[in-house]
Amino acid sequence: MFFTRNRQKPPLEAIREELKKRLKHAPDVSNALTPSEKNLLDHINGMTRDLNLNNVTRTKAYLAYYLRHPEIHWAFLGHMVSRNGGWNMTDLKGEFLTNLLSEKERDVYFRFLERGNWLIFQDVYPQLLLYEESVTTNKPLFYLLPRLKVSIFMEAVWHSFWRARDPHILCIGLVINEQSYLEERVIQNPYYQKEVIAKFHLQDWLSINQILLPAEGNQLQGQTLSRFQSLHERILLGKRLYAVLFKNPEFNRQALEWAKRNPHTGSRKDYWPHLFNSVNEGVPGIPYPLRLKACRIQNDAQRFYSPKLEDAWKNAAQPEAEPGDWFHDPRAADYLEDDLEPIDGAIKEAYCKTLERLEIAALAKKAIHFIE
Repeated sequence: MFFTRNRQKPPLEAIREELKKRLKHAPDVSNALTPSEKNLLDHINGMTRDLNLNNVTRTKAYLAYYLRHPEIHWAFLGHMVSRNGGWNMTDLKGEFLTNLLSEKERDVYFRFLERGNWLIFQDVYPQLLLYEESVTTNKPLFYLLPRLKVSIFMEAVWHSFWRARDPHILCIGLVINEQSYLEERVIQNPYYQKEVIAKFHLQDWLSINQILLPAEGNQLQGQTLSRFQSLHERILLGKRLYAVLFKNPEFNRQALEWAKRNPHTGSRKDYWPHLFNSVNEGVPGIPYPLRLKACRIQNDAQRFYSPKLEDAWKNAAQPEAEPGDWFHDPRAADYLEDDLEPIDGAIKEAYCKTLERLEIAALAKKAIHFIE
C-alpha cells in the first residue's frame, strides 16, 4: 500500500488529473502581487511587446531563446514554422502573387497571417520568459500564468514539465495551446471567415499548406496540411513537424546549423538563393517565358523576386487579444500521447510542383494584362 500511495504518476496521468481539478476550480487572481512579482510580470510584458513588432523580430526571438534553453523544443519548432509565416507574408509582394491577387486581397491575407503570428507570440513568449525566470530562481513560478492570461491547460503542462522534464509533452502541449488559442480569435473570426477562409481555394497560391524545414546541404523537409480550417488537422500537423524535426537527431542538428547560419529576413532567398532573390531582377510589365523546371532556373534567366519582410510590409499595430480561455474539455490532453514514429519529411518534389503551378498561372495572367 505504501508504494501504491506514493508512486510517481506518469506525466500524462498527472496532467489529466490536474486539468480536471482546474476545470472545477478557476484560478484565483484576486490575491495581491508582491512587488517582485509585479516587477517580473511588467518585465515579461514589456519584453514581449518590444519583440512582437513583426515576423522577423518574433522569429529571431524564438531562435535566441532556444539557444539559451535547448530543452524547450517548441522554441525551435516555433522558429522554423514562424519562418514559413514570414515567407507567406512576403510571397504576397513577390513575383507570383502580385499577378494573381488584387491589392485588396493581398492586404487582407497579410492581416490574417500577421494577426495569427502576433497572437501566438504574445501568448507563448511570456510563458517562455516565466520558465526562464523559474530556472534562474530555481523555483516554479507557473502560478503566475493566469496573470499573463495564459490558459489553465498550459499551467498543468508547465508544472508537469518542471517535475518530469519531458520535452515532447511540453512541445506538443504548446502546439495544442497555440492552435486552440487561434481557433476562435482568427480561424472562426467572422471577418476572416468571410474574407479569407471562404476563399481558401487560394491556399494553393499562397503555399501556406506547405511547411518547409530547410537544413544544411540544401536539404528541404517538411509537411503538407490538407485542411487548414480544421483544428484537429493543425494539431496533428504540429505533431508531425515535431517528429520530422526532433525524431531524427542528424536532421535536427543540420536544421539548427542552417538556422544559425542563415538569419531570417522573410525572403525565400534565405533557403534557396539559386531560385529567389530579394532584389527584383525583372523588367516591370514584360512577361518572360517559363523559367522553372525541376526547381532550377533555365538558361541563366532571372531569379524570382522574393522581397525581405522589411521591404514588403510595414509594422502593423494590433488590437489587444480577445479575452477568454479556450480550454473546456480534458480530452485535449489526448494529443499529448507520443504516438508518432520518425517521419519521412520529403516535400521538395511537391513544393517544386507548387512553384511550377504558380509560375504558369502568374505568367498567363501577366501575359493577358500585357496584351490588354
